[in-house]
Amino acid sequence: MHLNLVRALRAIVRHNGPRPAMLDAARSYTWSEFGDRVARAAGALQALGVAAGGRFAVLARNGFRFEELKWAGFWLGAVPVPINWRLAPAEIAMMLDDAGAAALLVETHFRSVLDHEAMRAWRGKATVIGDIAGPGPGAYEDMIARATPPAPADPAPGDDAMLIYTGGTTGRSKGVRVTHENIVSNGVAFGLAIGARREQTYLHAAPMFHSADLLSMGWLLQGAAQCFLPAFSPPAFLEAIERFRVGAVVTVPTMLIATVSHPDLRKYDLSSLATLIYGAAPMAIEWIERVAAAFPAVNFSNSYGLTETAPDLTVFDPAEFRAAIRKAVESGDRAGPLSSVGRPNVLNEIRIVRPDGSEAKPGESGELLARGPNIMKGYWNRPEETAAALRDGWLHTGDVARIDDEGYVYLLDRLKDLVITGGENVYSSEVEAVLHRHPDVAEAVIIGVPDERLGETVMAVIVPKPGRAPSEDALTRHCRESLGGYKIPRRFAFVENFPRSAMGKILKTELRRTYAGA
Repeated sequence: MHLNLVRALRAIVRHNGPRPAMLDAARSYTWSEFGDRVARAAGALQALGVAAGGRFAVLARNGFRFEELKWAGFWLGAVPVPINWRLAPAEIAMMLDDAGAAALLVETHFRSVLDHEAMRAWRGKATVIGDIAGPGPGAYEDMIARATPPAPADPAPGDDAMLIYTGGTTGRSKGVRVTHENIVSNGVAFGLAIGARREQTYLHAAPMFHSADLLSMGWLLQGAAQCFLPAFSPPAFLEAIERFRVGAVVTVPTMLIATVSHPDLRKYDLSSLATLIYGAAPMAIEWIERVAAAFPAVNFSNSYGLTETAPDLTVFDPAEFRAAIRKAVESGDRAGPLSSVGRPNVLNEIRIVRPDGSEAKPGESGELLARGPNIMKGYWNRPEETAAALRDGWLHTGDVARIDDEGYVYLLDRLKDLVITGGENVYSSEVEAVLHRHPDVAEAVIIGVPDERLGETVMAVIVPKPGRAPSEDALTRHCRESLGGYKIPRRFAFVENFPRSAMGKILKTELRRTYAGA
């Protein structure tokens, strides 16, 4: 089957022409109008020097014009490169250099980035396009109006569709080559697993520069309307759900925790919300229970994946997720499926292997390997790292996991985050889960720090709850009730917050650097 995003868009427009496609506070577009604007935007990109097979970068917040530019790239057969606007100008310049972008489109909001010395070489390739949302007309609308639409490209399924840079949680960001087949197949599989429907307006709440935004394809490929949150805050998030009658949204734990903690949560009409998914980072079970209680009628669930998997690998069936929550609340047992990330989606195979490459038994931990039509083509300009990640037809994720007899996948750690102390393996997620149950702990992170005798020792970095001051002795006693002696942290640090990536992942590499010599 010839899968590409251009054919997909033309089919969506054909079947959903008069239905709403893009919603904005100032205006909205039907699918027919959106298709026309995408074709014109492709012509505008062409006028800027972007060619089929070439790359162009977008530095902008979430908005319908960002979505148009992305699809315009597909239409042209070019490759959009979304840029993380939370990076420093020097980091952005390195990313642009690595991608070899032919053009850079910058939202007015980020125009000052171009003034930085590190961006000097990119000023000549940059086009400031006005605000990414709102009435315009601005430079972007002028550009669209003047453009001549080119004929639609017909990329091969294995052609590059996007170049998405990883969050760099284990080092320098890598450009992931995501193909047309990757995106279409994952959108279909995720939409099927989660029960996405055309009637559900989808809210782009997670940053659109992140691979998590591709989960929107579960709805978009069916012709569901799309709306956008330029920047997250609990009031803005809740207002968007109410204003646009949002039916589905994918978030990260930090967003959900802030939302259910907001004092005005009950003042908003959230009755349209049918599907609420979180991913990108784990969430403590106590918070899962709070979110479920705050949204009792919603299909609430989690998923797991990587940029390299475009991005989904597993999904927790919403009905089973609710059942697992009820069981945990009623029994007090939080060690069951609720601590998992669900089961593999319908198009993926997953294996757990030992260090020697042999198959692990059910319940035994090892590295998680995956294969399927959503697995990346490789890393841009990194042949050695591509070869290391893609071996024998499988993606080696670098995640430590186990699979139980029912097929539930439990993430235990990153291989690079595994603490080996005195020859014993300590999985940070296990110790963190115990610490999260302490009444004075808001968040906890486990890292390994150098130790002359043990090689590494277990260290806990703690964010206390407001007004609480847990002692090291109290936390040690708490851990001793549930953990073997070698797993109990020997060192503690107390902080106000953790360094995080754009998607809320805690940057353990930074914590290790901070405490390695302390």
